[in-house]
Amino acid sequence: MNSNDIADYLTQHPHFFEEHAELLSAVKLTSPLLGRAISLQERQMEIVREKYKLLELRMSDLMRVAQENDGITTKFQTWTRSLLLARNDVDLPYVLTQGLQQFFDLPHATLRLWNTAEDYSHTWFSQSVTEDVRLFAKGLNSPFCGKNMDFEAAGWIESEEPIQSLAMLPLRLAPGASTFGLLVLGSPDPARYTKEMATDFLSRIADTSSAALSCLIE
Repeated sequence: MNSNDIADYLTQHPHFFEEHAELLSAVKLTSPLLGRAISLQERQMEIVREKYKLLELRMSDLMRVAQENDGITTKFQTWTRSLLLARNDVDLPYVLTQGLQQFFDLPHATLRLWNTAEDYSHTWFSQSVTEDVRLFAKGLNSPFCGKNMDFEAAGWIESEEPIQSLAMLPLRLAPGASTFGLLVLGSPDPARYTKEMATDFLSRIADTSSAALSCLIE
């Protein structure tokens, strides 16, 4: 009999070691943890402990992710509440961008809107932008994250330090609808916004911002 035959036999006779319990202590295996020969029973206990440790690590990771998500949800709710409490429409862009910086610990946040109502035509957020910016925003189906490649939108940020990375969020009321603005998050840290990062949460920020700011558009 070869080892495969023995393995097949034991698989087909699961009660073998119950009928020959004395073999459990006689069979010796090399422990990768202890570096010496141990009984089959001891090895089984090692395997159980290893599985338990892996489960503990996985549970710890799940708890960490849950806590992080809960923290993000709380910040998002607080930021959204600040938008609802804004008394004047013209204050919304400031409340929105300052709230992002405050509640999410972001270095810089700003925005530009186009096609605003005449009452807001002379505000800071209605300053003119080039057609290139509008086309860029129109072409974004999801937030852009990456290095600052001398983007015009980076110039909207007042900063003593060079802006090294950006997240740019198109503002529109529905997928495929016309864009009416661009929300820009900037950082002097080149690794703060990267093309590899997930953008699901940024998309939610863009959706909420679009809904809040739509009252400023003609």
